[in-house]
Amino acid sequence: MHAVSDTERLLRTYDTITVVGASRYPGKEAHAIPIQMQRHGWRIIPVNPHADELFGAKAYPTLADVPEPLGLVDVFRPSEDAAEVVRQAVAAGASAVWLQLGIVSAEARAIAEAAGIDYVEDRCLAVERAKYQLDAPGA
Repeated sequence: MHAVSDTERLLRTYDTITVVGASRYPGKEAHAIPIQMQRHGWRIIPVNPHADELFGAKAYPTLADVPEPLGLVDVFRPSEDAAEVVRQAVAAGASAVWLQLGIVSAEARAIAEAAGIDYVEDRCLAVERAKYQLDAPGA
C-alpha cells in the first residue's frame, strides 16, 4: 500500500470538477484536459465568461454564478491571476483548489491555507489521474 498523495486523495474524493478558464478551443490544454477527465467519469462545470456551454454542460461566467457546491476548483489561468481566482473560490464555498501545471502562486497558497481548504499547484489533473489509474468516484 502506497501513501496517498494530496493529488490522489482529491481525485478519489471529488466526482465533480469546476474548471476556471475552461477553453472553447480544442487545441488548448484548458479544453483537452477537462474532456479527458469527463471521459473518465468526472462531471465538469465550466467557468468561462465568453461561453454559454462547454463539454456539453452549461458554462458560468464566474465561480459566484455556479448555483451548486463547488467542491474541487481546477484553475487554468495565468499565475498572476491565481490569487484572485482562489479568493473567489473561497468566497463561493470551494473546499479544494487545484492550479494546473505551470501555475504557481505563493499568495494563492496563503489564501487557501488561511481558509483551511485543500490546495495543489503546478500539477496536471490528467497526469495525476493517469499516474494512479483512476476513474471518478462512483464512475
